[in-house]
Amino acid sequence: MTPDTLAIVLTTVAASADADTIARALVEERLAACVNVLPPMTSTYRWKGVVEQEREQQVVIKTSRARIAALHARLAELHPYELPEFVVLDASGSEAYSRWVHDSVKSH
Repeated sequence: MTPDTLAIVLTTVAASADADTIARALVEERLAACVNVLPPMTSTYRWKGVVEQEREQQVVIKTSRARIAALHARLAELHPYELPEFVVLDASGSEAYSRWVHDSVKSH
């Protein structure tokens, strides 16, 4: 088996948003093998020329490189932000873990 590269996708949502609903949809729709929703944190960023500070949650999405385009499109539909964070990191894992990720996101 030569699976394509694993990918970790990072996004954030407001601490008041329902990150668990987004996570569940991505896994149920086979766009992600696993989604971790981390505890609330404070994010400081520039938006439309103004420095903002908000409570957010980091969302870590584990998927295959082959599912990135579909994941990006679906996350844009589900995400409450005008411009959601969508950072893709190439990753590698053990053969067994990589197989599990690829099997979990395979289109049927």
